[in-house]
Order: sequence, then C-alpha cells, then structure tokens
Amino acid sequence: MTRQPGIAIVAAARAGDPAAVDRLVSGYLPLVYTIVGRALEGHADVDDVVQEVMIRVLRNLGELRDPAAFRSWLVAITVRQVRERFRGRPPAVELDPELRDPGADFTDLAITRLELSGQRRETAEATRWLDEENRELLSLWWLEASGELTRDEIVDATGLGRQHAAVRIQRMKGQLETARAVVRALHPPRCPELSATLTGWDGRPNALWRKRIARHTRDCRQCAPAWQNLVEAERLLAGMALVPLPAGLGSAFGKIQINTLTGTGTPATNATAAVKVGGAVAQKALVGVLAAGLVTGGGALAYAYREPAKPPTPAAVVAAPGVSTTPAAPAPSPSFSPSAAPTTKAPSPSRKVTAVPAVRSAKKGAAVWRFAGSKGALKDVGAGWYYDWGPNDDQVPGPAGVEFVPMIWGAANVTDATLRQAKSEGDVLLGFNEPDLAEQSNMTVEAALAAWPELEATGMRLVSPAVAFGGDKAGGWLDRFLTGAEAKGLRVDAIALHWYGSDFSAASVNQFLGYVDAVHKRYGKPVWITEFGLINFGGSPRYPSDAQKVRFIRGATAGLEKRRYVERYAWFGLPAVGDSVDFGLYTDGDSPTAAGKAYRAAG
Repeated sequence: MTRQPGIAIVAAARAGDPAAVDRLVSGYLPLVYTIVGRALEGHADVDDVVQEVMIRVLRNLGELRDPAAFRSWLVAITVRQVRERFRGRPPAVELDPELRDPGADFTDLAITRLELSGQRRETAEATRWLDEENRELLSLWWLEASGELTRDEIVDATGLGRQHAAVRIQRMKGQLETARAVVRALHPPRCPELSATLTGWDGRPNALWRKRIARHTRDCRQCAPAWQNLVEAERLLAGMALVPLPAGLGSAFGKIQINTLTGTGTPATNATAAVKVGGAVAQKALVGVLAAGLVTGGGALAYAYREPAKPPTPAAVVAAPGVSTTPAAPAPSPSFSPSAAPTTKAPSPSRKVTAVPAVRSAKKGAAVWRFAGSKGALKDVGAGWYYDWGPNDDQVPGPAGVEFVPMIWGAANVTDATLRQAKSEGDVLLGFNEPDLAEQSNMTVEAALAAWPELEATGMRLVSPAVAFGGDKAGGWLDRFLTGAEAKGLRVDAIALHWYGSDFSAASVNQFLGYVDAVHKRYGKPVWITEFGLINFGGSPRYPSDAQKVRFIRGATAGLEKRRYVERYAWFGLPAVGDSVDFGLYTDGDSPTAAGKAYRAAG
C-alpha cells in the first residue's frame, strides 16, 4: 500500500499551512490520477479531471471536520468529477491504434511504467474491453484489490449499498474475466476461424466485438484454452503499486496564495506555497488566478481560478461525511474573480401544491439499494414490497407496511446463518440472481438444483432463480431448472423473471408483456418480475427519454395489474442518484423523476 500523508498533514493543510497543502496535493495526486485514468480510459481529458478534483478538494477542505475521513472524501469527489465529465461532455475521440505509443493512454502507461507482464499485463489490456459503465467501478475495485482502498470507501464514493456494490463488482469482474479470454485469443498466432470472424473489425475494443470473440472462444476447440488457468484477478493485483505519474505531470509547481481570514472576513495572514500539481495540470489550473481562503468561522478553504480562454464548467462538490453543506460564507464560483461578491436574489412567492396520493398496490414493488431517501421513497411511491438482493433489510430498512422480501443471491450465500436471516424476514424467499450470467451468480443448473433443498428446508414460499433472458425457451436455463426440480420432487412455487428492452418505441410494452405471458403459458406458475426496465446495454442511446419511460411504465404496469397470475413486479430501480440517475425513480425521499411519477400512479 502506498504511504500517503497522515492525519496531521490533513489537519495542517485544513488550517492553511502552505507546506502541508503542498504535501497533501503531491501525496494524493497519484491516487486521484490512477482512479481517473482508469475510469476514463481512452479519453484525452484525464488531466482536466484530475485538475478539477484537486481544485475542489482544496476549495472545500475547510468543511472536512474529521481529518481521518480525508481519503474517503477525496475518492468521493473524484468519482463525482468522473461522472460529471461523462455526463457533461461527449467522449473524446479515440486515438488511431496505429498512432499509439507507451504513455498515449492509461493502459499503455500502466503496462510500461509498472513493467507488467504475463497475466498482469493481460488483465491490464483486458480493461480496454469493459463497458463504459463498468470503468468507474473497475478503477475503485482495482485499488481495493491492490490494497489502496477499502470496500467501505468504495461504498461511500459510489453511493451504492454494500450488497448492491457487491453485485455490481461481481458483474464487472465477470466481464473482466471474459475480456481476459478475449485478449488471450487475439494474441498471435490466431486461429483461422477467429481471423475469419474478425472480418470487418477495426481493431478497437468494444462491447459488440467482445461478445462475438468470447462466443467464438467458447465454441472453438483451438481457442477454448484462453479460458483456462486464469489466476484470480485479486491475486494478480495484490500489492500492485499506483501508476506513476507521466513525465511532466508531477514536476511543475504553481504559486498558491493562502489567505487565512478572521470571522469578519478581514485578511489576517498571507502565505504563498509552491504546490506540485503537475505540468499539464499546472498549465490549466494555475493560468490566471488560483487563490485560497480559509474561513475560520465556517471552516471552508475555498479556491477559485479562471482561465483566459474560457471559464471551466462548474462541477458538483461532494460534502464531507457528517458535515453541513451550508458554509458560513459563500465560496466564489470557479468562473468568478476571487474579489467578486455574490449576489442574492429574493425567492419568488410560490403556491403550495397538494400532492396527489400515490396509488398503492400489493403487486407493485421496487429493487432498492441504499440511498438517503430509500424509506421515504418506498412509502411515497405506494410500493407494497421491495428487495435489495440481500437476506435481510439491514442495509435498506423500509417503512412500516411495506414488505421486505429476502433473497439468497448465489451459491456462496447458501449457509445456515444466511438462511436463518432470510427466514426471520418473512414467508417468501427469492432464489438465485441471474445464474445464467457469468457476471452474476453464475451457477449451473446442476449446482442450483443441488442447493435448492436447503432453501426448501426453510419452509418459506420459494420463487425460482431469476434468469436474465430466455425464460420462455425450451432447453434454456430456467426450463432445465424447472424440469430438473420436477424430476427430483423439489418445490418451486413461483417464477422470477428479469426483462430489459432496447426498443424504446411504443412496441416495447407488448414485447415485455408478451414475454411474461409466454413464460406463464409454458410453466403455468405464478410470476414475479423482479427487475424490468428499458436499457440498451449494447448500443446508443443507452437510455430512453422521459416521455418514452413514462409511456412504457404506464402501459406495462397496467398490463401487469390486469394479469392475475402476476403476483409481484419491481422496477429497476428505486434510486435515481449517481449512476442510476437515467433510469431510477426517486432522487430523494419525496422527489420522483418523471418515471417515478408514472410508477407512483401505477396500481
């Protein structure tokens, strides 16, 4: 683990000590650079984001009451800036592969400067093949595996509950393993059939070609060994150092004026510190004015800067844990001059609007992970039930009158202790989560059938494993599981399904309901839809417009309510925060999105 500045340095920097500010920035810059570089693989603006992170850290350092929480707080700000960059600007144009050289992108830099070889090098190369939505989580999990971050810091930075973070990390690791097999298969000499399959590929990693190549390797005798003898990624990454800064990024110094202010705002002392913020970063962050002021009354160390060409895009600031987000004195916006006084506009009178009561339905539920408004949102949306992929509701306690349904997520959760937890929560138990996907619980039909008697022994009503797709197909995972259960005399009381549509037109409603009908017709059992929504995982746009979401929710929920054999349904997911802002239902406990309002009216 890299040695980083301790609590005393953080406290001194917060108090305005220029030397401590210097040590804090230079000490944590490699961590920030590693997170941003891996999360924005292939983007030309890594340096910009690193610069924005450090500016915002220094600007808000005075709000950090607990110096021991600095690293967790820093990582949270870094993640927020990465998300702002994805959301606020189009992706940078990728470099022509022929023009790449060591240091041209983050993976090349990591391989070259860390002198990676063997499976470590293959793993680094495989990161290029991950979906964009997995890069942020990869950047954090990689540092957890190498001992630089903790799981608690990942949970705090991403805003995910511990159980949901585990689900997301497991899915990402499965995709990384697939990508490692792809990297191996592409190394020369290639199999002739694979070379034929690659006709039309431009040589750039993407999701479509990852799936095509992976499918070929599974079916090809010559390529199948690419999946063999893969050392666990955690073992490969253990003890791996942070990626050294590229040439010039840690060599330039900028002058920062530290202004320690009294409670009245009168300058008391001034100190100028040379802060190592990096060549490219320094040129952008320190052009113009970069000033810092510590407000002793409110504890806010505020930085402001401006560039001659154009002001930077303001980005969100992450408040320190347990700290009020309202400073004693307003900090200037990044595009303001340090001397500019903020203006206050009187609020216009508003009319009180009486909220329309939600339609409550015993069928209607939600897939939930931890966020600040979970309990209030569950009550406001009119849910009759919810789940969080876990065996108990410790992570996401719900309001009175809303049923929590436990789940046994995968094979590792089939333990006496976990089953006792689940039994204490209620009368219904959800089976394994997407066992047909390597990225999820990844269980063979035989393994699921072998474990099922232990679930049955709880005496609870059992809902089948929830397959990701193909629930209506003969010979599919669900079909083989139910056939095997019947042959072995095992009890399965209802069927769980997941469905995601990539067609955002009006036809999506009938596509969804048609799938639900087909599954019920095939097996004749009650149906629980435990995840459904509109997401195009392999194309663009990835998410529908608000109008498209509303239209789908209205039509789909009306159809589900009418179908007597549908016992429960749950939208994925309740929170509309962080990386779920494009498909979630609530931004906090009482603020539904357009989709949330439509779901609130369902029943």
